Amino acid sequence: MSDTTENSRRSFLTRGGTGWALFTAASVAGLGMCVRFLFPNDPFEPATKFKVGYPADFAASVNGVVDKRYKTRGVWIVRNLDGFYILSTVCTHLGCTPNWLEAERKFKCPCHGSGFYATGINFEGPAPRPLERFKVSLAPDGQLQVDKGKKYQQEKGQWEDPASYLAMEYTA
Repeated sequence: MSDTTENSRRSFLTRGGTGWALFTAASVAGLGMCVRFLFPNDPFEPATKFKVGYPADFAASVNGVVDKRYKTRGVWIVRNLDGFYILSTVCTHLGCTPNWLEAERKFKCPCHGSGFYATGINFEGPAPRPLERFKVSLAPDGQLQVDKGKKYQQEKGQWEDPASYLAMEYTA
């Protein structure tokens, strides 16, 4: 055999081996990127339990006063003369965010027109059920604490659960 033939075979095997090594490395890197894509860069999720202030910070009326300060956290705080309850800001029809219309004393969904009383009960539009409530309690420091990890649905009779409502007489 001549040296040219031997060099030709050797260089072919070297190039082929190098090509397969590069292909394998690129495949492993691509697979690594695909796996990395499954995990978010920012794993932050807002806390499901949070404090909203002291009971004296909230006004009350016979029909209930809706506090909209925590709408960005996904809750409305409603206080009547007997206590507090926390309503979800998610419409039970398609998940839009209704608005509180003070003049009309109702929550009105801008997407499909569902209407809810201040109690959360649906009375107009396509919403199939009332708004959900979240757990409300007093924290050890005396502030109201909302726990969005525990929800209560009226149609399942869960609004009767003591944790869905915080009984607290209003004193002016």
